[in-house]
Amino acid sequence: MPTVPVYNIEGSQVGEIALSDQVFGAKVNKALLHEAVTMQLASRRLGTVAVKNRSMVRGGGRKPWRQKGTGQARHGSRRSPLWTGGGIIFGPMPRAYDYDLPKKARRQALRSALSAKVEAGELIVLDSLPISEPKTKTMAGILTSLKAKKAVIVTVENEAAVNKSARNIPGVLTLSSDGINVYDLLAHDHLVITKDAVSKIEEALA
Repeated sequence: MPTVPVYNIEGSQVGEIALSDQVFGAKVNKALLHEAVTMQLASRRLGTVAVKNRSMVRGGGRKPWRQKGTGQARHGSRRSPLWTGGGIIFGPMPRAYDYDLPKKARRQALRSALSAKVEAGELIVLDSLPISEPKTKTMAGILTSLKAKKAVIVTVENEAAVNKSARNIPGVLTLSSDGINVYDLLAHDHLVITKDAVSKIEEALA
């Protein structure tokens, strides 16, 4: 059972917390992490690229010339892909790139990402994050005290004051405990999380 320090917003250690072996002490499955990240990035693709096929281009209402007797190749329409301005064969069309991993695989990938943060010493647990009003300077000071520059901050629920305080700091992202995901955990150097959020995540993933 991994044990990590608990800090206050001044960066001083105020205790320790024993983390769940199942959630924060799982074996890190790199192949599964790769699958989860690939799935998330694929889901972000818009897939709006498109070309015009022969049914979409202008012209082609009549046969350009008669079938025989001209000495030229036979053609039936100016929309043919062989002609300049004709349709495109097998070009890209709007499509969805997203796909799903099984639910068990997604949950295990999340456990792997959390465990990787613990192994790397990049998990910072806060006793609380008392920010009553949005103030970027306050949040920047907290992160400086914790020595966490590029960090994802996780609270139990979406807290407007916390979100607004952090949104203008480069490299910092705020999430609720039910919004954590593999890509954002791996894309940031540190995971700053409150004790209450740890309990909720353990309850959800145990």
